[in-house]
Amino acid sequence: MEENEQSKNIAELKERAQKILSLLKQAYPDVKGTELNFSNAWELLVATVLAAQTPDARVNEVTKVLFQRYRSIKDYAEADDRELEEILKPINFYRKKAQRIKSIAKIILEKYNGEIPKSIEELTKIPGIGRKTANMVLANALNVVEGITVDTHVMRLANRFKLTTQKDRNKIEKELMEIIPKEEWFDFSNLLIAHGKRVCSAKKPKCEICVIRELCPSAQTTSE
Repeated sequence: MEENEQSKNIAELKERAQKILSLLKQAYPDVKGTELNFSNAWELLVATVLAAQTPDARVNEVTKVLFQRYRSIKDYAEADDRELEEILKPINFYRKKAQRIKSIAKIILEKYNGEIPKSIEELTKIPGIGRKTANMVLANALNVVEGITVDTHVMRLANRFKLTTQKDRNKIEKELMEIIPKEEWFDFSNLLIAHGKRVCSAKKPKCEICVIRELCPSAQTTSE
């Protein structure tokens, strides 16, 4: 009996998730990937590290200068600490992120011959790279989709939509992967991120203009 009930709940979640996805695709036909600027997998990896707790627009301003100054992974590995930190200064926690980027660059040079690993398993072996960053880089730069990118927007919206009750990023990803078809994983995360930035903000969600208000269990309480 419990197994049947669980199967029914999963089926209902899948159906609602598909409706949400369909409406978001109509609302954001321009969203095809990350808003971070990059020209290769390494640049996206750097930008993604910098984007933690920092707006994408600010990251893009900084990487305009950064990507001109440092051209290769080797350049980052050998970068002068003060010079790198000076460029990254507008970024939150810039000193810590500068050291993280240098450390990742050195490991990729030494252990992977300067090539970005093309699997989540290998990428996440590198200290400082979690599943979120790995998913972002693989899907957007290397066309490898092994999971769902769960950033703060996806975490928040997945819970508001009651697609999950988990709070841990990796557990949320696992549950979403069970109800979202694999071919939709890439679009799903990008669309939720776009909706989180433009409409469903953390403090003041704009429920009155939300295209999925009727499907969102949190809409009524949030808009009161």
